[in-house]
Amino acid sequence: MSSSQTRGVPLFNLPDDVGYRLIELPPELQTLLESDQAPVLTLESSPSSALLRTADKTYALRQKNTSNALIILKPHTPDPSNPEEGMALISTIKETVDLEAVKDPAAVLEPAGPAKNTGSKGKWHERFGRNR
Repeated sequence: MSSSQTRGVPLFNLPDDVGYRLIELPPELQTLLESDQAPVLTLESSPSSALLRTADKTYALRQKNTSNALIILKPHTPDPSNPEEGMALISTIKETVDLEAVKDPAAVLEPAGPAKNTGSKGKWHERFGRNR
């Protein structure tokens, strides 16, 4: 088959309603999850972020925006009578979740206390933000 007859891979836009999130795992957590004795992970809430806990470590979940969107594809055959397979774009991801190790998990779970007065009352940016 000559290269002039190659048509490429057909691409179809078929988004689904699943809210995909990609989690960037630290190397030590990835190694732990791939081990023969994979641990039990728990998700907990705290005043500042969600927490992912293993038996001996705690990670804060942080959302990061990406400058380049990630596209999730899956194989797709539009016509069962034609075996030519294409790809379907099912989701575009613009945010990822980063895991940040928490040094003192007990401090994260404590309430922050009352808000501190910074003396910025009446500043233009506060008035502007309030009316938006």
